[in-house]
Amino acid sequence: MNYRHIYHAGNFADVLKHAVLARLVRYQQNKDKAFRVLDTHAGIGLYDLSSEEAQKTGEWVDGIGKLMEAELPADVAEILSPYLDAVRALNPKGGIKLYPGSPKLARMLFRPQDRLSAMELHPEDYTRLARLFESDYQARVTELDGWLALGAHLPPKEKRGIVLVDPPFEEGGEYDRLVSGFANAYKRFSGGTFCLWYPIKKGAPIKDFHEKLQALDIPKILCAELSVKSDRDATGLSGSGVIVVNPPFTLKDELHTVLPVIKTILAQDRYASQRCFWIRGEQTDRET
Repeated sequence: MNYRHIYHAGNFADVLKHAVLARLVRYQQNKDKAFRVLDTHAGIGLYDLSSEEAQKTGEWVDGIGKLMEAELPADVAEILSPYLDAVRALNPKGGIKLYPGSPKLARMLFRPQDRLSAMELHPEDYTRLARLFESDYQARVTELDGWLALGAHLPPKEKRGIVLVDPPFEEGGEYDRLVSGFANAYKRFSGGTFCLWYPIKKGAPIKDFHEKLQALDIPKILCAELSVKSDRDATGLSGSGVIVVNPPFTLKDELHTVLPVIKTILAQDRYASQRCFWIRGEQTDRET
């Protein structure tokens, strides 16, 4: 429980994850019926990028900082607008001091009928998250291991929703745990949209991870990855990915539009790359 997202809030990995999450929320809202977002590893919800912790790493400068300053093509700006408009709304005087974590971002995009269930195990972070959503009837915060939530809180009573699984990957075997946790959750909520985040770094078993997901024989599994530098000499993250199960039919085309632009903006060396492909779907491919 040593992982604290404040050191990494707003970095390139958050950009990918939150851009995708915002699109998933907007897609759910194509229907009037309520839906629920279940965030299994929610953090504190709102991050002060001027804090000592955030300033210590400064990762947000090369993530959301660069993206907010960039001149985006019109089609990319439109796709990213739910995400970037939420960041702007938290910083009405300009610049970026406050950054929304996943639960806060989802909540900012909600209609009156939509609901949030946010899980956080770290006692201090849970307290801050609960305070953030205090008296908010659309949000429920629970001090619980997010892996347990995949069983205890599915399916949601709305029978529609997004399940975001964003574990800290502090321990060995987390890729396998993500596969098994998702597989069990899918049995309970096969109609839900799942968004699974994972890190890309030197030695990470990404190919094995993808193959284990493919072996689940679930009809539609989309993968998007963004790497901002080579992993050959890197000790930390060089990239990250998101797995989207039951994705909106528009999502792949949207990611093919935005990922090359985000890669160019956030690249830290000439080895930066991106790809979006079906692990299982109408067709299985490996597009870069």
